[in-house]
Amino acid sequence: MSRAATTTGISGRALGALKRNVASLPPSCFAVVMASGIVSVGAYQLGFHGPAQVVMGFALAVYAVLVVLTAWRVIAYPQRVLEDLHVPARAFGFFTGVAGTNVVAVCLIALGETVPAALLLAASGVGWLLLGYVVPWFAVLGRAERPVLALTNGSWFIWVVAAQSMAVVSATLEPLYPQARQVLSVTAVMCWSIGLVLYCACAVFLSLRLLVYPLTPETIDAPYWVAMGSLAISVVAGALIVEMDSAPMVDATRGLVGGMAVVLWCFATWLIPVLVALGVWRHAVKRVPLRYDASLWSIVFPLGMYAVAGMYLGRANHLPLLTEVGRWFYWVAAAAWVLTLAAMLGRGARGVFARGRG
Repeated sequence: MSRAATTTGISGRALGALKRNVASLPPSCFAVVMASGIVSVGAYQLGFHGPAQVVMGFALAVYAVLVVLTAWRVIAYPQRVLEDLHVPARAFGFFTGVAGTNVVAVCLIALGETVPAALLLAASGVGWLLLGYVVPWFAVLGRAERPVLALTNGSWFIWVVAAQSMAVVSATLEPLYPQARQVLSVTAVMCWSIGLVLYCACAVFLSLRLLVYPLTPETIDAPYWVAMGSLAISVVAGALIVEMDSAPMVDATRGLVGGMAVVLWCFATWLIPVLVALGVWRHAVKRVPLRYDASLWSIVFPLGMYAVAGMYLGRANHLPLLTEVGRWFYWVAAAAWVLTLAAMLGRGARGVFARGRG
């Protein structure tokens, strides 16, 4: 066989593998962007600008690649996308695209790129509104099969994260666009409020699922950490709203938002030992192997968001204890990010090696 034919064969296999990966791209693929972006934001808060820019660059690069791959999948494999929308355990993962876009917007604001950040906020707003009606209909209300409750999992809380990410970017842009203060303040408070109500609804559904159906190691997976992460991002959004300049919507809710942010931080703190215990039960007691899976980024993001929440809320409400907790907890999030990234790269390297041998 000639070298040209061999090269063509290798290229064909690589292209075929890429197409298969695009077709099976999980709806929650943007979780890696969310996790990396919030770790970068936390590093900025601590004054580590060099590492923050490195992690931010990684997040922006991955985001650009995932946008292309997602668009490719929607165009080339629409049936696979529709199949995901009809599965309640996977459909809510599409909201990671909204949250990931807004995390990237926050990163761009840190770099001084406010115009692209504002455009991303507008784009994510359209996506959030569209998915907010499409996903519940396809995954829950429009399903003929019953009960749907058995398919509820922690990924439903990503709906909350998407709403609160809208509030975070709106509140962050508000000081930079005083001419749009009214629109941004209304958006921030509305999205924060909607996210809070959605959290209550998701918590009820998930609690019923755990009470009605057996608790198995397979059902208690990484996305359950998003239950804590959605609280943490609600705290960040609330802290930013408290710091916003005077506007009718902000003035009417500032005290309520500030107080609720403290309550939510306390509950998020209480959830951490519960989630750790469930992880120990799953992997140490029930012997479920701990290996890399894309859902592990659903643990890194809540850890990073909890750290940032403590720093933001401590500053906004003048609570130095919360600031210190956030600073110390950041290192837990950073370590989790490094370990998960290493596991991801290791799995990718093993896959390339295996294909090369084949």
